[in-house]
Amino acid sequence: MKRQIIDTIENYDTIIIHRHVRPDPDAYGSQVGLKKLIEANYPEKKVYASGIHDELLTYLTVQDDVDESDYAGALVIVTDTGNTERIDAVHYKEGAFLLKIDHHPDVDPYGDLRWVDTTASSTSEMIYELFKTGEETFGWHMPDEAARLLFAGIVGDTGRFIFPSATNRTFEVASQLITYDFDRTKLFADMYEVKRSILHLQGYMYQNFNIDENGTAYLKITKEILESFEVSVAESSQLVGSLGNVKGICAWAIFVEEEDQIRVRLRSKGPTINTLAAEYGGGGHPLAAGASVYSWQEADEVIGKLKELCTSN
Repeated sequence: MKRQIIDTIENYDTIIIHRHVRPDPDAYGSQVGLKKLIEANYPEKKVYASGIHDELLTYLTVQDDVDESDYAGALVIVTDTGNTERIDAVHYKEGAFLLKIDHHPDVDPYGDLRWVDTTASSTSEMIYELFKTGEETFGWHMPDEAARLLFAGIVGDTGRFIFPSATNRTFEVASQLITYDFDRTKLFADMYEVKRSILHLQGYMYQNFNIDENGTAYLKITKEILESFEVSVAESSQLVGSLGNVKGICAWAIFVEEEDQIRVRLRSKGPTINTLAAEYGGGGHPLAAGASVYSWQEADEVIGKLKELCTSN
C-alpha cells in the first residue's frame, strides 16, 4: 500500500492535501509534514496544504491559499479524517484522484485509494512509515521541518505518550524523529502553554459538572460562561481530558456553545463513543470523539444516549 501511494504521488504534478475541521496537532502534523516531505523529494511539484487556519496552531505551521482551478488534474490527499463530513474542504472531490490516509476507524471508506491503520497512534506516525518506504525504494530524505511536524502530531495524539495508543512502534518512530534538528523544548512549551484564564475555567468545570449514578458525566458551557472567563472555543479544547481525572466517571461529554452550533466533545474510559458521535455528523476514535448539535435539546439527547452506553458497558 505505501509503495502504491508513493507511485500515485509520483504521477501528479499538483498535490493538494486536506485534513479535518477544527484541526489538532496530528491534523497539521500529518498534513503539512507530508507536504514538506513531498516538496523536499519532488521540488518540481506544486504541493498545497489547505484548510481554515487555526491561530492556536500557528506555532506549528499555517495553511496555503488554494483556488478551485488548482484542483484540475490534481491529486487530492486527505489525512487524519475518518469521514467526509469532517473534511475541511469544499472542492476536494474536484481533483483527478482522491487518497485517504488515516488512523481512525474506516466508517466512511471514501477515496479512490485508502490507507487506514487503526493500530497507529496517529496519522503522523503513518506518514513517517510512508517516508521509510520512500527512503528505502526511492532514496527519500526528510527535512527537519517535516520531522518537527510529525513529532508534534504524535505527541498531540498520544497525550505526550501517556495514552494506550502509544505503542513500542510509536516510541521507535519518535526516537528516530528526535534525531533531526528541531527544538523539542520549545515545541513542548508551545504545545502546552496554558493561559491563567483556562485554569480558572478548569476550576469552574470541576465544580459544576454533573455525574449520573452509572458514571456518565457532562458539562454545558454557554457562550456567556466562555466570555466571563475570557476563553475561546478553541482554547477550551485543552480541558476536554480534565474530567478523566475524576474517580467514578465512565464517560463524559463537554458541550461548548458557539454562535451557530454547540460543539460536543466526548471521552470514555470504556464504552465506544465514536459511533455516538457519528449519529451527529461527527467521528473520531472509540474513546475520544467529537460532533456538533444545534440546540440544547439535542445536547440532552446525546447525554441520554451516553448514559445508555455507560449502563450497558
